[in-house]
Amino acid sequence: MRTLERCDVLVVGAGLAGTQAALAAARQGARVRLASAGPLFSGSSFFPGTWGLGLVGPHDEDDAEDLVRTICHVGAGMADEALVRTLVHGIPGAVRELAAQGCELARPTAGSEEERDYVPCFDHATRDWHGIRRDGYVHAVGRLLREEGVAHTAGLELLDVLEASGRVCGGVFLDRATGGLAHAPCGSMVLATGGLGGLFDRTLSGPDVGGCVHAIVLEHGGRLVNVEFQQIMCGLLAPVSGVVFNERTFRYARLRALDGTRLAMDENLLRMRSAHGPMTARLPDLAVDLAIAAAGAAGVSVELDLPSPLPDFVSTYARWAEQALGPGWTHGLRICHFAHASNGGIAIDAHARCLGAPRGLFACGELTGGMHGADRIGGLSSANALVFGKIAGSEAAGSTAPAPLAAPALPRWARDHAWRAADADGTAHGAAPDVDLLRRTMGEHCLVRRDEPGLTRAIDTLLGIRATAQERRLALLATSALAAARAMLERRESRGAHYRADHPRERGEYGAPIFVGMRDGSPHASIARVPEATPRPPRRTTSSGSLGA
Repeated sequence: MRTLERCDVLVVGAGLAGTQAALAAARQGARVRLASAGPLFSGSSFFPGTWGLGLVGPHDEDDAEDLVRTICHVGAGMADEALVRTLVHGIPGAVRELAAQGCELARPTAGSEEERDYVPCFDHATRDWHGIRRDGYVHAVGRLLREEGVAHTAGLELLDVLEASGRVCGGVFLDRATGGLAHAPCGSMVLATGGLGGLFDRTLSGPDVGGCVHAIVLEHGGRLVNVEFQQIMCGLLAPVSGVVFNERTFRYARLRALDGTRLAMDENLLRMRSAHGPMTARLPDLAVDLAIAAAGAAGVSVELDLPSPLPDFVSTYARWAEQALGPGWTHGLRICHFAHASNGGIAIDAHARCLGAPRGLFACGELTGGMHGADRIGGLSSANALVFGKIAGSEAAGSTAPAPLAAPALPRWARDHAWRAADADGTAHGAAPDVDLLRRTMGEHCLVRRDEPGLTRAIDTLLGIRATAQERRLALLATSALAAARAMLERRESRGAHYRADHPRERGEYGAPIFVGMRDGSPHASIARVPEATPRPPRRTTSSGSLGA
């Protein structure tokens, strides 16, 4: 096992949240290392199948209060108001910070600011909208990271967190280049590895967004919240697959089954559906998504009758689509549902500390939950990454600890050599069939239509995969998938992004978030308010193995 040079702050993940966390920590004088499975500037933030990074915030203080209320309303009782306020009141500063970093921010074309397409998904009014230009962000923030001396190591996938005396002191990674392990000692750690989209066979996220880190945090005493609220978006199956479909064009669309039969669809519902990307059980236009899902895995064909001139927002998408798909991009379109972003994740507090986990462990970005609820307003995922990325990096820099006197225990799975030579995406050769089965199971039973029999079958399959897993990454994927499936089973109602075909309406007794923790070595989901974090006793180990000083 190779050992990297010790750093003060280890940031895992190199998307928007991770790069902002690294920059914030370095600017406080910390020695920072970024470790990522993909390249620098990767993850969902830089996934090429999505056409832009929208960012919304309040116009002023009055609008900030309205935005807080709206997030809580759209979240249907599932959002933590303290985290919501931290998010909303941090956005104006985050926008100014981006500009100061030299990032190019797009604005609506003059005169189009109040067009309905600039009302964010699920919102009721326009907000202060910016578009983050990816190329400009890469150039500006990349330069700043180099100037601040931030080290970056690509091709590292986190497989475990190391503890000593109740504190984080390092991470153990799969080194995809060698197939071996790497040890990265640190004084504190920020997790920014993205959501759970990679657990599904159809996903609008990259191969470096796997979902393993949720399981790692659970194993170390942390909790998950709201993980049943997985955003489900329509994406293209043809002319290319795995590219997001612009929901704003639904109002110009005719949907047909593959045999050419036009789907009986109220045009008012299509207009309503064009106002938001993810499906939701809160609104009548759920009927559109159920009709698309009923067509099966082959999806439905889409005929677009676009107006001329196009509205400003749709015009931006059309220009991107023409470059990405070609000038005839409106022909031969076929869509179905894909897993997209996660509305829930690791439970954190307003300082980005992982609740219940060892001291010195922080998380930010799509990996986390609580600041969103059952549905999430469009443009707030980027805002979350920026605001809590900076908080996590700053807090981690102020929470570093010296190297432990005693070497941390080597994890049992590492002593047992429970990892194998891996493919390019980190999957061990022998585990690939089980990973495929896991993702098919999640896609079949945990995507659009969920019900008790299907979720029960999914859980049984995942338990079987987990029980027989002989390599670490597969066991982590199965644990994270189990956590999500058990939360979906526990919520016997439909609310926001969570639709239960056997419980199609919202139920008052489920008006609180579901938290997932480990019980008897397995994820357990229950409706409960998470208690305030209390000091955690040191984690016991029985290992005789050691990573050395």
